[in-house]
Amino acid sequence: MTHMFDEGLGRRDANYVPLTPIDFIARTADIYGERPAMVHGDVRRTWRETYERACRLASALQQAGIGRGDTVAALLPNIPPMLEAHFGVPMAGAVLNTINTRLDIASILFMLRHGEAKLLIVDTEFAALAQRVALELPALRIVSVSDALPADPQAFARATDYEAFLRDGDPRFAWMPPVDEWDAIALNYTSGTTGDPKGVVYHHRGAYLNALSNILEWDMPKHPVYLWTLPLFHCNGWCFPWTIAARAGVNVCLRKFDAKTVFDLIRDERVTHYCGAPIVQSALANAPAQWREGIRHQVSTMVAGAPPSPAVIARMKEIGFDLTHVYGLTEVYGPASVCAKQQGWDALCEDDRARMNARQGVRYHLQAAAAVLDPSTLEPVPRDGQTLGEVMFRGNICMKGYLKNERATDEAFRGGWFHTGDIGVLMPDGYFRITDRSKDIIISGGENISSIEVEDALYRHPAVSVAAVVAMPDPKWGEVPCAFVELKEGAQVSADEIVAHCRILLAGYKVPKAVFFGELPKTSTGKIQKFELRARVKSAHAIDTAELVKAPRGAR
Repeated sequence: MTHMFDEGLGRRDANYVPLTPIDFIARTADIYGERPAMVHGDVRRTWRETYERACRLASALQQAGIGRGDTVAALLPNIPPMLEAHFGVPMAGAVLNTINTRLDIASILFMLRHGEAKLLIVDTEFAALAQRVALELPALRIVSVSDALPADPQAFARATDYEAFLRDGDPRFAWMPPVDEWDAIALNYTSGTTGDPKGVVYHHRGAYLNALSNILEWDMPKHPVYLWTLPLFHCNGWCFPWTIAARAGVNVCLRKFDAKTVFDLIRDERVTHYCGAPIVQSALANAPAQWREGIRHQVSTMVAGAPPSPAVIARMKEIGFDLTHVYGLTEVYGPASVCAKQQGWDALCEDDRARMNARQGVRYHLQAAAAVLDPSTLEPVPRDGQTLGEVMFRGNICMKGYLKNERATDEAFRGGWFHTGDIGVLMPDGYFRITDRSKDIIISGGENISSIEVEDALYRHPAVSVAAVVAMPDPKWGEVPCAFVELKEGAQVSADEIVAHCRILLAGYKVPKAVFFGELPKTSTGKIQKFELRARVKSAHAIDTAELVKAPRGAR
C-alpha cells in the first residue's frame, strides 16, 4: 500500500548517492589538500598529492583491463602504496584483497586463485614469494613496489615497477562511485586454522559506516596523527585508512613493529593515535622507561584481539596512554563494539576500573545490535554476568558474506544474526564480556573454565610478559588448564611459583596443572596461535557452542 509520503518522493540523483569511503579522500583533498597526509621516512606527502596518486593508480588499473568486480591483491607492509590501494583500487571499481605478509606460499596461492586476482601489487621484500606466484599463475599481472629493498630484475622479470605504473595513470582520473553501495570493496581471508580460509567480502556501505564509527567511538578530532602499528592487511586496518582520510589526519607508516621505533615516532611525529593487539600494548607498556622520555602529549590507543588482561590495561594507564577497548572480527570490519567508558568508573579502585574497561562493551554507534544469545533458542541470556551465551551482531557493519561459500554464509547469519563463535555473559549494566572462544573453553569435570580468567591471573605475576592457557587431556577430569608463559627479559621464575601465584587468585580447579616456558607462537597481528599450543599437549579440538552452554556443572 502506498501513502502520501511515497507518491512523487522516490530516490533521485539529487537526493540519493550510494555511500562509499572513497568520497572521504576526495573531500579532504579538496578542502585540506595542502595538509600532510603521509609520513614514511623521508617521504612527506600532502592530501592533494595522495589523492592524485590514488587517481593515477585507478586510471592505470583501468588501462590494464581492471574493472568492476575484479580482484586486485596487495602483498605489502604498512607503506604508502598500501594506503593508496585502499582508494585507488575501489576507484577503479575493483575489489582490494590485502594479503597477510607472513603467510606461506600455499596459503597465498589459495587466496589468489580463490579470489580470482587479476593483478598483484607486491613489495620487493617478498620477491621469492612473487617468483613462485608468477610460476604458478602466469596470467596474473605483477606490479612491484621498491620500498626498503631495490627491485631485483631476475626476481621481478615479469613485473611492472609501481612508480612507472602510476606515471601512466591520470592524476585527474574521473572515478565514479559504486553503482550500488552494496557493491564489494574488499576481500579479507580468515586465518583458516582448520581447513581452507574463508573469503570475507566487505561492501562500500559497511566500510563507510565503520570508518565513521571509529571516529565516533574515539571522539577523534580533526587532523589526528595516526601511527600504523596495526597491519593494514588485517580487516583493512580496521577501516582506519578511510577513517584518517575522513578526518584529514596524518598516516605515519611503519613497515614492522618495534617498540623503540614506535616511541621514537610518537615523540618525533607527535603521534596522537594508534591501534594494536594486547601483545603490542604489552610490549609498549613493559618497554624501558627511557624509551618514553620526551613524550608529554596525549596518546590515545585502541586495543582489540584477544580480550586484554586488566593487568595490561592498568599498565597502559600507568605510562599515560589512554586506552579504548574495542572488539570485533574480520566478518564485522574489525571493531564493532566498544567498552564505552562511564564517568562513575573514575571513582573505582584501579583493579575494578581495569576490569570494567576489559569488557567488550556495547555496540558501535552505527552497528544495529550486539547481543549475547542462547545459541539454540536465540533468546537473550539474563543480565547476571554468569549465564553463558554466544556473542552475536546484527546490522550494517556485517560482511556481505563468504565468497563462493553460501552454506557457510547461511550458517554464519542463521536466525538473522551474525554468529561470532565467542562465548560471553551479559552484565547487569548491559555490557557484555567474553569468557572465551567456544574452542578455548576448558570443561574440567563438568566445570566450564575460562582460559581468559586463568590468563589474567598469570599476567598479574610481575615476571610474566605473555601468557596463554589451553586444555590439556587428563585421565580423571577429562581436561585441565595448561599454561604457556613467556617471561620478561631477565626475569626468572619456576613453574611451582607460577602455580602458587595462581592459587591465590583462582579456585583450585582453575589453577594450571602444568606450566611451560618459552616463546609463544603468534600471528602477524600479535594473536597467540592457540591451535599450535593445543597440538603440543594433544588437546581436543573445538567443542560445539550449544554443547558448551549446556555443559553440566559439577563441584570439585
